[in-house]
Amino acid sequence: MESKKRIILAYSGGLDTSIILKWLQENYTAEIICYTADIGQKINRKKIISNAKKFGVKKIIINDLKNIFVKDYIYPMIRGHAIYEGVYLLGTSIARPLIAKDQIRVAKKFKAYAVSHGATGKGNDQIRFELGYHYFGPKIKVIAPWRIWNLKSRSDLINYAKKHNIPIPKDKKGSTPFSVDDNIFHTSTEGKVLENPKNSAPEYIFQRTISPEKAPNKPSYVSINFKNGDPIGINGKKLGPAKLLIKLNQLAGKNGIGRVDLVENRFLGIKSRGVYETPGGTLLIIAHRAIESVTLDKETMHKKDAVMSRYAELIYNGYWFSKERIKIQKTIDLKKNKINGSVKLKIYKGNITILSRMTKSTAYSKKKVSFEENKSFIKSNVERFINFHKKKLRN
Repeated sequence: MESKKRIILAYSGGLDTSIILKWLQENYTAEIICYTADIGQKINRKKIISNAKKFGVKKIIINDLKNIFVKDYIYPMIRGHAIYEGVYLLGTSIARPLIAKDQIRVAKKFKAYAVSHGATGKGNDQIRFELGYHYFGPKIKVIAPWRIWNLKSRSDLINYAKKHNIPIPKDKKGSTPFSVDDNIFHTSTEGKVLENPKNSAPEYIFQRTISPEKAPNKPSYVSINFKNGDPIGINGKKLGPAKLLIKLNQLAGKNGIGRVDLVENRFLGIKSRGVYETPGGTLLIIAHRAIESVTLDKETMHKKDAVMSRYAELIYNGYWFSKERIKIQKTIDLKKNKINGSVKLKIYKGNITILSRMTKSTAYSKKKVSFEENKSFIKSNVERFINFHKKKLRN
């Protein structure tokens, strides 16, 4: 048994972290401080506090990190057009570094000797959390219950919860719930029938998007305004980071935008199947690519595309704070000051159409591209250009 100390537990108030809270109390002689990062997930502050107090927890910390999350984590990722394995917009991956950073800050504030998380022993999140913990608090002990306790299955957890009178939530069908992670950027749903890739995802699991079939029969329109590479407003109205994303989530969600069903390769090598919803983020990444197309030169755009896959993989693997990710971010942001203007989108039954791109940038030249004859493009130079590349073809 440990001597009387403090442990900071990443706590949601749900089944898994409530079980972990009780387990920590049984196995460590330490004061447990419950820590919750509010990054836009469905959160019931009263429930979190009351659930923790049932276990005798005296210190419960809930930090509102929504604007920081969007501004300093999601927006840089959008600027890099980060998509893992061509599908996943990294909604869970990008949240973990911020939570880990703030959890360590709290641990240092209260002189805790350890931090604990509820990530499972087969998943990516344990890696993401613990890389973040190590970066900001290398001397702080990490307690990962899923890797050390004797509870081997979901059934074991349910039995443990019943033994200790921990409420067991139910899904919409009255069964134990899917594994769900959500924040202001996305919702992921995994487990149960989804573990067999031959099974279709049941409609009732979707939480923030309506099916395209049931979406409105009339299209919606939205203009997203950009300054220095980041979205700053909608339809000409300036909005803070969190409010902007919330508004886009609502608009896209009701029009069936942002659903993906994927089998991904986890960092540990396991394949997993999940259903993700990223409504507002889907609008943002399409709009951002569209505004770049009229504001950035070819070389800059292609450099960004060349590093995107590696950039996405670093985020997925928990390397947000790594030198490599930061170096790539500098490449991504090299000319972000040129990315200004607005993009108008048409949204209809799961589809997004770019209607217009408006900017004062001179990167796009109507004169040069025009089919009408003009002096801005010298066609006689084209033959020399082709001949040069003919020689390179055989090198």
